[in-house]
Amino acid sequence: MARESLGDRIWYKHWPPKVPKCLDYPDCTLAEFLKEAATSYAERPAIYFLDAEVTYGRLWDMVQRLATALAALGYRRGDVVALMLPNSIQFVVAYYACQMLGVTVTSVNPTYKSLEIRHQLSDSGAKALIILDALYAEAREGIEGTAVRQVIGTNIVDLCGFSGVKVFLGKLLKKIPTGQLPSDALQLKALLETSPDPPDVKVDPEDIAVLLYTGGTTGLPKGAMLTHRNVVSNAVMCDAWLWKKEANTGIIGVLPLFHSFAMTTVMNTAIRVGGFQLLFPRPPAEMTELFTAIEKYAAKGDLIMPGVAVLFNKINTHPRVKDFDLSGLVMAISGAGPLPLEVQDRFEALTGAIIVEGYGLSEATPVVHGNPVGGYRKQGTIGLPFPDTDIRIMDKENGTQELPPLPFAVAETGGLTEEQSREADAHTGELVIKGPQVMKGYMNKPEETARTIRDGWLYTGDIACIDADGYTIIRDRAKDMIKYKGYAIFPAEVEDLLHRHPGIRGAAVIGVPHQEFGEVVKAFVIADPNRPEPLTAEEIQAWARDKMAGFKIPALIEFREELPTTMVGKILRRVLREEELAKLAPQK
Repeated sequence: MARESLGDRIWYKHWPPKVPKCLDYPDCTLAEFLKEAATSYAERPAIYFLDAEVTYGRLWDMVQRLATALAALGYRRGDVVALMLPNSIQFVVAYYACQMLGVTVTSVNPTYKSLEIRHQLSDSGAKALIILDALYAEAREGIEGTAVRQVIGTNIVDLCGFSGVKVFLGKLLKKIPTGQLPSDALQLKALLETSPDPPDVKVDPEDIAVLLYTGGTTGLPKGAMLTHRNVVSNAVMCDAWLWKKEANTGIIGVLPLFHSFAMTTVMNTAIRVGGFQLLFPRPPAEMTELFTAIEKYAAKGDLIMPGVAVLFNKINTHPRVKDFDLSGLVMAISGAGPLPLEVQDRFEALTGAIIVEGYGLSEATPVVHGNPVGGYRKQGTIGLPFPDTDIRIMDKENGTQELPPLPFAVAETGGLTEEQSREADAHTGELVIKGPQVMKGYMNKPEETARTIRDGWLYTGDIACIDADGYTIIRDRAKDMIKYKGYAIFPAEVEDLLHRHPGIRGAAVIGVPHQEFGEVVKAFVIADPNRPEPLTAEEIQAWARDKMAGFKIPALIEFREELPTTMVGKILRRVLREEELAKLAPQK
């Protein structure tokens, strides 16, 4: 399906010449992409996991077998199956088997506790749970009272081809995590012994492919309904944007596949382009594990790594990073939060890889923007909207008035200057999006859906502006904005400046209630442990006086060894705010 042109949009001024502005989107499921890859590249590696290799031919065979088994168990188009799995061969097989049948996938965060699991299973109406055996003890109570009628269990190494002796010893020595499943649980490995004869299911592009639970723009977690058209179109967009890829490109899966970022940019995009996924069952506890893998698998093809600023900063600051050859990493894609310029510059200098910042949100499958690959990119911006994606900046108060672009273009290196920042305030509002990747709505939440999607436009809750060249600058989340004496302070801008201090390895900024000023800026800082002299709050504040306006300088600074993050690595400012509010609450 082709879409109509958006006309002469401002961001076409620097549009990458090898990327079409409008794309053709097939009316199919993602399983068709896998079938095409398996037909063309049956012997090509599709997945590397725990030193095991899975070819496209074997992956397609396993997907067909599991789809046949699930159909025989009675699961039909429109049913929901939950996956509670870490990155693994099993995740990819189960996800694509469901897509083949028109069964909706809802992926549960493997770190969830019983009440969180119960909420997602109950709200989604999941009829089956495919789960790692080591996670079942926590999930047991979460399943109670839900529509789940069948548990399908698997061990992390079930599909790795390890010998029985190796698996037995691994479990005995506790090197392979395991757990007790219920007596009536089915084994995923046994289901894969089914002869491959899946039913031919006609899936409507508007059927729900994925029910992705997210905090959304506001409130508690809710299910973003992503259709087959959404997930297919976003994979096609990513394929088009990464036009410099080679036939044997590998995409590193450090981020969890249950999250929309990795679901699209690692799993679905790798299969769409016929490349391989290098999957980690968990984020490497020690960065040398990642460095070693990059050295090893660079021989298989050029490597691309989607990640977040926290991950790239860990690479930058690792004491042994220069002991490894990371030249096989040719590109990194940063998302799920702002990428500080200092982190970006240092990463490129250390690795030689280009790092492009993009933007997305679960409600948009998730990718919406990206800096051009090899084209005119601007540091400090999220780049240009993807093909067929339209955007607007709407006033922050009511979201009804469209604001014009900035009267100037920001520099290629650096984003907004302090002077430009003040001028940009009048052009700054809520970023809204329209495109084929925008969700159908929130499951069972008509009022939330109506607030978030208006006249086909997705209101993101992110505060942004567009420069005269069409590059979008995310200034912050609307709910994170700090109000000090009437000034609007964007935490992301203060964090970006703090990251430029040579003694700071991480920073998060929030507003803390103040009786006189409304709010004051508080910074949580991770100091460089290798400094000869300990970093002090006074040093940071003195340094900041030359780097930012006086009202942005943190009035309060707290040093920490680590900051709270999601599994993806996104800083949880919400947790920091809750901690501060708890301190201010009257003691009982």
